[in-house]
Amino acid sequence: MENWKRGVLAASAGTAAILFLKDRKPAGVLMAGVGLAVLASEYPEKFERIRAEVPHYIERGTRLLEFASRMGQKITTLADTRGRDLLDEFGTYT
Repeated sequence: MENWKRGVLAASAGTAAILFLKDRKPAGVLMAGVGLAVLASEYPEKFERIRAEVPHYIERGTRLLEFASRMGQKITTLADTRGRDLLDEFGTYT
């Protein structure tokens, strides 16, 4: 990688980090995009492979979120029914 590309990459990554820390997210995303564009120009074959695999990663992430959602619903249901059962149990002792 040429020196000027390394400089642009380092500067954009540092600037993006500072902007994210200052809660200037749109500007941070823009600077991170500049860094990614420089990397993509240097390694186009790697970015093409990543781009081809993105749908697979999105599908797996969606499945993971659905699983977490189902688990949360099940935990809520169990907590609700056990809470009622516990109150009924206390009622028998009073």
